[in-house]
Amino acid sequence: MSRRSFRFRPRFRGLALGSLGLGTGLVALGGLLAIPVALAGGGLGMVFGGLYLRSPAWRIAVHVDDDALEVTAGADRRFLLAWSDVKEVVASPSTKTCFVDGGDPQRSLLVPGQGAPAPYDIEGKAELYDQIVAHVGREKIREVAVLTNA
Repeated sequence: MSRRSFRFRPRFRGLALGSLGLGTGLVALGGLLAIPVALAGGGLGMVFGGLYLRSPAWRIAVHVDDDALEVTAGADRRFLLAWSDVKEVVASPSTKTCFVDGGDPQRSLLVPGQGAPAPYDIEGKAELYDQIVAHVGREKIREVAVLTNA
């Protein structure tokens, strides 16, 4: 199999864009009517919305091939996990959500499917889920109805 890549994406993009839009409107209104509170609030909305969309987290990518799962941030490797080193995959087939346990938190990954409580999204997450389940031995996969943080 050739190497496939899946990029992290902002999960709350609409909220950030709304913050930018509302902030821009408040800054314009505050400027026209000389309302300092509107200027300050609008400016903060624009700053926070922009910072969220420009976060370094959106440079993170998951790469999968026949040998391993790799997570990078730009050109830097965060971790490389050979399929044989995976301790367990907790998988929810109905939501296409899975947690890959690499032995410690710095070498683990949550692939957030439908309804998963993650602050990020992943492009092609259903395909990534399928790739992980296909590469990890059945004896290491624990299927659950829904992933919870319990």
